[in-house]
Amino acid sequence: MLILDRYLLRMFVKSFVVCFFSLTGLYIVIDCFGNLDEFIKNGERAGGLLQVVTDYYAVRSLAFFDRVSPLLALLGSIFTVTLMQRYNEMTALLAAGISVPRIVSPLIAAVICISILATGNREFVIPTLRDKLAHTPQNLWGEHGRPLRPRYDNATGILLQGKRTFSAEQRIEQPKFRLPPRHASFGKQLVAESAEYRTRTGDRPGGYLLSGVTQPLEIHAIPSLSEGGRPIVLTQADTRWLQPDECFVASEIDFEQLSADRNWRQFASTYELISGLQNPSLDHGANVRVTIHARFVQPFLDISLIFIGLPLVLAKNGRNLFLGVALCMGVMISRDLLVLCCHSLGNSYLISPTFAAWCPLIVTVPVAIFLSEGLRR
Repeated sequence: MLILDRYLLRMFVKSFVVCFFSLTGLYIVIDCFGNLDEFIKNGERAGGLLQVVTDYYAVRSLAFFDRVSPLLALLGSIFTVTLMQRYNEMTALLAAGISVPRIVSPLIAAVICISILATGNREFVIPTLRDKLAHTPQNLWGEHGRPLRPRYDNATGILLQGKRTFSAEQRIEQPKFRLPPRHASFGKQLVAESAEYRTRTGDRPGGYLLSGVTQPLEIHAIPSLSEGGRPIVLTQADTRWLQPDECFVASEIDFEQLSADRNWRQFASTYELISGLQNPSLDHGANVRVTIHARFVQPFLDISLIFIGLPLVLAKNGRNLFLGVALCMGVMISRDLLVLCCHSLGNSYLISPTFAAWCPLIVTVPVAIFLSEGLRR
């Protein structure tokens, strides 16, 4: 690596780190002061206020990096080029016979590395922290219930609903599982005091263990229900590990997919999203399909920003940092508005989910090629 490359990369990294900590610090200060009362209450039971705030925002900093990494990479590149022009370093390099493509090539490589890092964070790190990211300052430990949005199990025909969910216990309060007419032996619905999610273990299917069943009456005397050799509702009549007031509803919809649909889609990995589409119990709408395709588009869309932002700064011979920031924000806002419009159309089935996800890249790439012509000379 030449001295010029190390110099440019050092300037880029400094700008990137300063921008990241500045934006993250601003986000933490604003959000923390808005929820300070809740943090103080939780700090009394978990090692103090500083410990609670640190644990809470350490996780969210990774999610925040996922959102702002394209902006930070573009800002770092523009700041580097602007500072070089401001101190006439660019003029000296051009006078020495070094072309513009050679000068900006380390910055392009750095942006590609940032995009790869953000992709790894999105696919491998954030999904492991999904439970913590779903918690709010008012429900930091997942002990307070959240309203349950009913979800239909396509495989069994059962409508899963209840009063509230408790993520810490993976429990549903006052579940009311509505049964399809073909399961008339159990009546119209299963009503119980609570339901706990149990994962698949050995020959036991995954699903929900209902305790304190009040409807139907004497459920222990009703035989278990199966369909096509697949268990649907298990009772004590022929299942020894159940109590008289218990029953087990088999379902491929796990607790996380049932209780946190939007968070699950936002923080799940691409593999999990694709697996969810293949789950016969789930009926995902166009939004999940748009999200899956958008995951493949995102790295290329982020990289294309530098081929739009840098030519604009170089074309204006920018020496003003504020002008560079303004151009950067203009490019980002335009890109985000385009993505938002396309995804909204795809989520509403006005255009196909595939085209909705790839359309921003289809529009952005020709613009980047046209503007970056000067970088190729």
